[in-house]
Amino acid sequence: MISIIIASVSQLHLASLSTNISETVGVAHEIIAIENSEGKMGLCELYNKGIAEAKYNFLCFMHEDLTITTNNWGSTVIDYFTNNPKLGLIGVAGSQYKSAAPSTWHSYQDEVPETLQYNLIQHYKFSVKEKQFRYSNPGGVKLAKVACIDGLWFCCTKAAIETYSFDQQLLKGFHGYDLDFSLGIGQHFEVAVTFEILIEHFSEGNTDRAFLEDILKVHQKWSYLLPINIAQLPEKKIFTLEKRGFRNAINMMKAEGFIYRQKLAMLIQGKKSRIMTVGLFLKLYLYLVKD
Repeated sequence: MISIIIASVSQLHLASLSTNISETVGVAHEIIAIENSEGKMGLCELYNKGIAEAKYNFLCFMHEDLTITTNNWGSTVIDYFTNNPKLGLIGVAGSQYKSAAPSTWHSYQDEVPETLQYNLIQHYKFSVKEKQFRYSNPGGVKLAKVACIDGLWFCCTKAAIETYSFDQQLLKGFHGYDLDFSLGIGQHFEVAVTFEILIEHFSEGNTDRAFLEDILKVHQKWSYLLPINIAQLPEKKIFTLEKRGFRNAINMMKAEGFIYRQKLAMLIQGKKSRIMTVGLFLKLYLYLVKD
């Protein structure tokens, strides 16, 4: 039995998704669709509101612009959680390495694809690209443990929610909620990506200033914990990834009009991470002042 919580901005999309869910979920369920077409609620507040209304012990949160192509996926979700009480959160895209450098779930690490885990059909709304079947399963498993997941579709248990809910005081917009939630749930439960459920998603993420502001808030909150290295990358590789990641963050902040003081504050905040040695900080500071 699953409670499905959706932030709804389009009656047309909601009707299509509701039909898709009913045809594929395969178990008793309820759909809690909260109208938010004017964007008056941030996703954290909206999801917390949905949790309060939910009557089942298994919860699923999903974007409105997707189609689930796997039949009886609800039973798969319930079986995962029932068979592994340590499991608290699953998605269809995630990473086994979460950087200390500000980023979304994929940590700007295309050069280490073995850390990326995903299984979805991705369409593109903000760029001119053909749809792609995006699949990365280096371990060839049905369920891969990760550090964090993408928020397009994810499921958790009420037991996990009782240890950590969505931080609506910190995040009042539409970004960063999935990263923060992953890190919070991951303090007490395992987080994983499933390869047994296939989803077709009709838009990609859009990284703008609002996105960066929320990601910076999440990293300020969790910097002491990062990086998370489930992939067991060697320290030398981590150093290289983090240096590139912080440089990329500086470049993105520059492109979005952040001032020097804000970029410096981001670097100083990163000093809480074990990876931020004096040497790395000095290299990044020199990169910042030359920018």
